[in-house]
Amino acid sequence: MNLLHKIPAFLFASSFLLCSLISLGQNKNVETWQIKNFRKLDAHNPILIPDLSQKFLCPIQGKNIGWENKNVLNPTALIKNGKVHLLYRAQDSLGTSRIGLAISEDGIHFKKMPQPILFPDQDEYKKYEWPGGIEDPRIVQTEDGSYFITYTSYDGKTARLCSATSTDLIHWNKMGPMLKDPKYINLWSKSGALVVQQVGTQMIAKKIKGYYWMYFGDTDLFMAQSQDLIHWTVLEDAENKQKISVLQPRKGYFDSRLVEPGPFALIRKSGILLLYNSSNAANFNDTNYPKFTYSAAQALFNIEKPFQVLQRSKQPFIWPNKEYEKIGEVNEVCFVEGLVPFKSRWYLYYGTADSKIAVATSPQ
Repeated sequence: MNLLHKIPAFLFASSFLLCSLISLGQNKNVETWQIKNFRKLDAHNPILIPDLSQKFLCPIQGKNIGWENKNVLNPTALIKNGKVHLLYRAQDSLGTSRIGLAISEDGIHFKKMPQPILFPDQDEYKKYEWPGGIEDPRIVQTEDGSYFITYTSYDGKTARLCSATSTDLIHWNKMGPMLKDPKYINLWSKSGALVVQQVGTQMIAKKIKGYYWMYFGDTDLFMAQSQDLIHWTVLEDAENKQKISVLQPRKGYFDSRLVEPGPFALIRKSGILLLYNSSNAANFNDTNYPKFTYSAAQALFNIEKPFQVLQRSKQPFIWPNKEYEKIGEVNEVCFVEGLVPFKSRWYLYYGTADSKIAVATSPQ
């Protein structure tokens, strides 16, 4: 007789239950690396729209302009003095972009400052920033308490990833293109997300093995490292001397056309969590979404090897399904760039249809 026939039935049941619990536990662990259950605040969205009354004396044009006449979009965010500070991109009627600042006590209702805080000027960086302007900021803090921002400068032809520093969020010291190597300075680059560590409500740039790390790019994702936040070196393959791709579009998925960093990359127990934006290709795509749909997903990288992917979303966690996300300057867009821990929740700020700004929240 088979020995299995002598094992009491209740032991089979117990073993089955134990295996089921172990399986559930394993599945749960697989999922906990993501920030989940974001809910759009439909009663308030969009929370920021263009304001035609916002005027600014442009130092390049020498005249007053409506600096957010066209669109407001793609904000970054941080907590300062217990309030949400939103740094957002605004476009004038000609399409030139500048960075504005809005402040909120509840994370939903914002008061805008009347003047932009970061803009093209008659300075040494005008050649990189005019006439396209300054776009898509991403902000972190440094260990000394100052602020470090990455942004895209656009001269009308080439986008360049740039940076600036501040101690008060109002006055900024521009540092110009981050990829200063002659090999890269005139190549298209944008969207820099630094690796950070959360300390309370602050997101502080964190060194790993002696370097600050940054994800960047808007096709594939690439990486650069720095010892001082000033001099950056692109990670290259030792054989062909080409920059290495650490995250790529996937045929048949929602991110089949391109991938692009969202906010900072956050160190967590499970690894480095990066929320990333993506676009659906015209073909060989995910047919559940219109072609060219911008949605956002999440990827987990190895803390010891920030270039190594450990996990990746199979579905987006946010995508356009509201009218203000589906129709605008560019249709079918949710573009995430701002994430803060606030009032025991994550507040995620994102651009909608390249026209307005909305918010979604998730339990911490």
